Amino acid sequence: MALDKVLAIAGKPGLYKLVTQTRGGFIAESLIDNRRIAVGIQQNVSILSEIAIYTLTEEVPLKEVFNKIKTKENGAPTSISHKDSKDKLEEYFFDVLPDYDEDRVYASDIKKVVQWYNMLQKNNMLQFEDDAKEEASNEEE
Repeated sequence: MALDKVLAIAGKPGLYKLVTQTRGGFIAESLIDNRRIAVGIQQNVSILSEIAIYTLTEEVPLKEVFNKIKTKENGAPTSISHKDSKDKLEEYFFDVLPDYDEDRVYASDIKKVVQWYNMLQKNNMLQFEDDAKEEASNEEE
């Protein structure tokens, strides 16, 4: 599944996948417990494909960060928890993205990235290259 169908909703734990649009918003399904909720257009929603991590030279899309974590962990869940200490999280993230901007990327951001990666990995939703190839082949047909 592509990251443009995965959402983070302010005030709600975890991640959600977009199910369908409605007149006043959309329906989303939780990746934690598969419950569906109605989300209004007034709620603050972030689409994972539009999130990037600041580095010293550019902004790296979240998809690339997830791919680097996936490579580091050989497709397994992360070796650290999002509940680990700030120092452990920063050290881990420095291994994944050595030039991330320490002034603009906070420990809370790293916690979210680690938690989101583990949630996507658990739900088998980390095949980003396959999504891009499928979309390209569908456009050619």
